[in-house]
Amino acid sequence: MHYNVPYKTKQFFFVLIKLSIVVGAFYFIYSKLIENEQLKLSDFLYFLKENNTFSPKNIVFLIILSVFNWFFEILKWKTLVKTIKGISFRDALEQSLGGLTASLITPNRIGDYGAKAIYYNTSHRKRIVLLNLLGNISQMTITTIFGVIGLVIFINRYQIEVDYYKLARFGTIIILIGVFAFFGAKQNKFNIKGYSINKVLDFIKKIPFKIHFLNLSYSLVRYLIFSFQFYYLLTIFGVEVDYFKAMVVITSMYLLASIIPSIAIFDVVIKGSVAVFLFGYVQVNELTVLSIITLMWLLNFAIPSVFGSYFVLNFKLPNTKE
Repeated sequence: MHYNVPYKTKQFFFVLIKLSIVVGAFYFIYSKLIENEQLKLSDFLYFLKENNTFSPKNIVFLIILSVFNWFFEILKWKTLVKTIKGISFRDALEQSLGGLTASLITPNRIGDYGAKAIYYNTSHRKRIVLLNLLGNISQMTITTIFGVIGLVIFINRYQIEVDYYKLARFGTIIILIGVFAFFGAKQNKFNIKGYSINKVLDFIKKIPFKIHFLNLSYSLVRYLIFSFQFYYLLTIFGVEVDYFKAMVVITSMYLLASIIPSIAIFDVVIKGSVAVFLFGYVQVNELTVLSIITLMWLLNFAIPSVFGSYFVLNFKLPNTKE
């Protein structure tokens, strides 16, 4: 039998879901700062005070870098969605920050896909998910290109022992999986959100070259901004290392941290562990590295997600008719 759920009941559960997302995000931010086993909050705050990190000049410049980081992410999303329907920068801002808040406690930020899709009419949602995937792939592409270059230089410069036999075996397995996936996709038996692989590829091919170019360009600019922000924090904490040498480690760190599955709220822990290991080769102490990782997380994830909570709480389902 089919029962109609009363409108007020639907509204109650809808508000409850929104509150749960916001409360969950705030709780995990709080717990990450208070219960961080790698870096005690008291040590972190003392270290910041000792290094005069919160001087007006540093605060303003770090905030500007974070704002530009998200500005280009929002611009990228606005550009991608334009292939389906035009949206304002304000709408793209709301969807990007709202999606960030909703995704904070989900593995690999997968909640971002559903959060952005729900802003649109049902007929658009599958394509919105694909566009979001395309945006994330472009960012990962830039991370991989710079990361591989940085990691190769890092391994050669610091004579890291690598088991090339295991590496080759792992590479062979990945290639074989790719080959089988390719031929399997050709059989139209695999689907992504109801789309066959061929339909997904056709959808991507129909997107104008200019959009693909802008997508990659904005991803590149974002990468250059937040990697420079990491380097700037190194200089604030008195680390004397030239830009190129630092970028070799930073690009390697972002690549290694990106390929490890995680819940976004624990991203700071994973990057912290990887960064401590890598920066140990350039004589940067653990407290400095963990403090920088925590600041990067606060500036580019935690604080924007707090602003995103406003959009989550004020979110309204789109009209079914457009």
